[in-house]
Amino acid sequence: MGMKQTIAIASPLSGEVIRLEQVPDQAFALKHMGDGVAIIPTNGRLLAPFDGIVLHLVSTKHAIIIQHASGLQLLVHFGLNTVGLQGDGFIAHVANGDQVSAGQLMMEIDLEYIQSLGYSTWTPIVVANEDYRVEIDSDYKTVLAGDSGMMNVVLPV
Repeated sequence: MGMKQTIAIASPLSGEVIRLEQVPDQAFALKHMGDGVAIIPTNGRLLAPFDGIVLHLVSTKHAIIIQHASGLQLLVHFGLNTVGLQGDGFIAHVANGDQVSAGQLMMEIDLEYIQSLGYSTWTPIVVANEDYRVEIDSDYKTVLAGDSGMMNVVLPV
């Protein structure tokens, strides 16, 4: 039995890390979309949380799945019900299949615009793989985008 592989996930956004259970959206709060954390962002610069590829950038740009070399898939869902914006307020700097490096700017998001239309900018960040164990040793504090160790993910053996 080897050591379990653990992947440290850097924060993709600057802001306050909160528990997923605090998100006022049942699909996320009940972890139907996966386990993880959420961030209340202080700016709209969304960075790659690790080296990987853009597995899926949805057409409305409010959600992106990044895949790590290990197979880990991380979903960043910017805001709540923001699919309704149809991409307004989002500028993507990556496309499906792109290689990204940790800390690379993936998207710019106009926080003030999105809030002015009444949308929440709270951003769930969850592991999409059902069989991966998420170990959240976040101390739920204010982070800067690119800060390492927002949460750790233990891969199945």
